[in-house]
Amino acid sequence: MRWREALRPHRAFLVLLAAGAALRALAVLGYRPALWFWADSFAYLSSALDLRPLPSRPSGYSLFLWALSPLHSMIAVVVVQHLLGLGMAVCVYALLRRRTRLPGWGAALAASPVLLDVHQIQLEHLVMADLLFTALVVAAVTILLWRPRPGGWSVVAALLLLGLATVTRTLGLPLIVLALLPVLFARRWRAAFAGLAAASAVLGGYAVWFHDAHGSYGMGGSSTWLWSRTMTFADCAVMKPPRDLAVLCPSGPRLAAPAYIWDARSPIQRVKKDRERLAGEFASLAIRSQPLDFLATGLHDALWAFEWDRRPYPSAGPQSAYVFPASVKPFTSKIASGGRTAAELTTAYQGASGDTRMAEPFAGWLRAYQEQGFLRGPLLAVVLLAGLAGLLARRWAALLPWTAAMVLLLLPPLIAAFDHRYVVPVVPLACLAAGLALGAPATPPDARAGAATGGRRRSASANVQADDRGRVVPADRAAKA
Repeated sequence: MRWREALRPHRAFLVLLAAGAALRALAVLGYRPALWFWADSFAYLSSALDLRPLPSRPSGYSLFLWALSPLHSMIAVVVVQHLLGLGMAVCVYALLRRRTRLPGWGAALAASPVLLDVHQIQLEHLVMADLLFTALVVAAVTILLWRPRPGGWSVVAALLLLGLATVTRTLGLPLIVLALLPVLFARRWRAAFAGLAAASAVLGGYAVWFHDAHGSYGMGGSSTWLWSRTMTFADCAVMKPPRDLAVLCPSGPRLAAPAYIWDARSPIQRVKKDRERLAGEFASLAIRSQPLDFLATGLHDALWAFEWDRRPYPSAGPQSAYVFPASVKPFTSKIASGGRTAAELTTAYQGASGDTRMAEPFAGWLRAYQEQGFLRGPLLAVVLLAGLAGLLARRWAALLPWTAAMVLLLLPPLIAAFDHRYVVPVVPLACLAAGLALGAPATPPDARAGAATGGRRRSASANVQADDRGRVVPADRAAKA
């Protein structure tokens, strides 16, 4: 049958796709309706219910939850997220088959971490913004690389998606710049302007929405995160801060960066007024006074991504390793966000409390799989080095996904803290870059079609010649004349 012949080159990928779908089915069956991250998940949910931008973080994910709210089901939300995860693997595989000469099994191998990594699956099952952000970025990169020279509408669509990614997580902002640079270097001014206009429309629209809710233009964010990062290296003897900032100087044993936000011993807890302004000014002074310490601390933490075993946040508990837990606690009466408890928020969204319920044997099978079923840190390093080797060999198609992967790997530890939740989005881009680097470039289908058309024209022209009067006649007649 024709469809069997069409699917034959893709058998390896289809097997892995089925395995990835089965693992996601175990998650949906074993942990219902979803997994929650206190209290961020409930902040996003509260924003979706009230349809107001959050002051502390971009709320693109809240808009995603709002768009799915007519389904009245958190299970439907995580199913959509799992489908987005499978869609990312399809993007990686399809792009590699189109742009390289990798065999089907080679492209399937490149997509396998997206399909089979249990931490990717756990992130899809978590009510958090990271999965949506990653899917938008992968879709944008796929559109830009689908052809060696993307059309104007492709540039607009990709930059629009990156704008949406930025209002989901602000890490999307440098990716907009990375996507625009090749278009600008090619001097395609109209395409670059149109793409920039598309991204600016998204960002500007969000800023206006934020202003309407909070009285200032912005994306939402907190200076305390950058301040907490600087507290791991700040030396006030070097910085010499003014009196109003000196209260934020570290004292006693150094804590992990996130602990400075929540720990009762943190200097920030002594600040009652202008906390955001003072934290921002202190962080700026620390970076300007100790730039090498700032870079060394962030890069040191980023290297934790390459360890054999996953490193959780210090003192943050096992949840930060992003695993499927062996037990879950029911919701408590503690306020989760917006003056409402977790049970109240989830009931308002889906008509029933969203307490996570475990169902065996599905949850147990998934926990057994997660003991080994993930991309180890050294293997991630090999994947990134493969992409770098391709760039050294001038496989320029790998440049955008590789630089985007490095930005997503290095920037969070520099401006906030290391967390494996920030490493998972690196994987599909790194695998895509490695595949583009290792696979010999393929002739695009449109170029092959053009070559075939040109060949037919040349063949036709070879069969006609001009006679002695200049008339075009078949070659055999011209020869006789």
